[in-house]
Amino acid sequence: MPYHWLPLPASTQWELVNDAAKQLAPLIDCYIDAAAQGQVLYNDDTPMKILELMAENEEREENSKRQRTGMFTTGVIAKCGENLIALFFSGRNHAGENLHRVLENRAKELAAPIQMCDALSRNLPAELETILSNCLSHGRRKFVELVDNFPEECNDILKTFSLVYKHDAEAREEKMSADRRLQYHQAHSGPPMQVLHEWFDEQINDKLVEPNSGLGEAISYMRNHWQALTLFLREPGAPIDNNICERGLKKAILHRKNALFYKTQNGARVGDLYMSLIHTAELAGINAYDYLCKIQRYATHMKAQPEQWMPWNYHDTVQRIIEDERGTTGFDDSG
Repeated sequence: MPYHWLPLPASTQWELVNDAAKQLAPLIDCYIDAAAQGQVLYNDDTPMKILELMAENEEREENSKRQRTGMFTTGVIAKCGENLIALFFSGRNHAGENLHRVLENRAKELAAPIQMCDALSRNLPAELETILSNCLSHGRRKFVELVDNFPEECNDILKTFSLVYKHDAEAREEKMSADRRLQYHQAHSGPPMQVLHEWFDEQINDKLVEPNSGLGEAISYMRNHWQALTLFLREPGAPIDNNICERGLKKAILHRKNALFYKTQNGARVGDLYMSLIHTAELAGINAYDYLCKIQRYATHMKAQPEQWMPWNYHDTVQRIIEDERGTTGFDDSG
């Protein structure tokens, strides 16, 4: 029998998703706890409008204007073994503060995780230790923007970056272990990156480039953050860029483009919850619609054992429930 879709008022749609979000809260808590144990955490943020917070900004008195007025959506992507977990947080907090919220749940006996982000200080989680890795793609982009003005210099620099990305792609294609990938990068990416570092030093130390020029500033950025930008040459499993998080944030950017804003902080929280569930499902390569349907249909089971309802294991969990029900009642509830 074909499905018939009926239009629903926006207010009714909101009531449905808001009620469902209350049921799904234990699963998001499980996501956060699992993400906190990850080996690598990527984070970044993008501006977001929340009308309720904007109204608060307007009501503030002159003597309170030093309080933060900006609003953001933070994306955190955690690599946990072979699985990826996506989390989104919207509000006044920066990416580092939201990552701090996640890492507070990390087991004390675990070593510090690798953190991949760009070089903004607001991306760092205060008081919590991470092994900092900065985005090489971000550094590369600075030279891409200068190709027209400094073609010879920038093209040589970009060739070196291309080699690094080529070697990283080869490591993925051959499914190298983290240790083997590190050795591969050290042998093939290390020498050209060392030559590049020496060239950067020469340009600044010998005053061959104007420090305040576009090229000088791009070189200074690379030199200032060299250790974090080249962590992949020293630490097993360290990524070379933050592209996976930037792609995830496109969901928030698309929402901002289409809907313009969230009305309330609760609306932002609900939106974050669904973006987290949907994007984690997409990263796991499963059907997000089926996942959302199943975790709501079996909400009672999910609340009891949310760790059994991650995108990579919920199929097995559903199958066990169906088999148990079939054995008890003789009725097949797999539809």
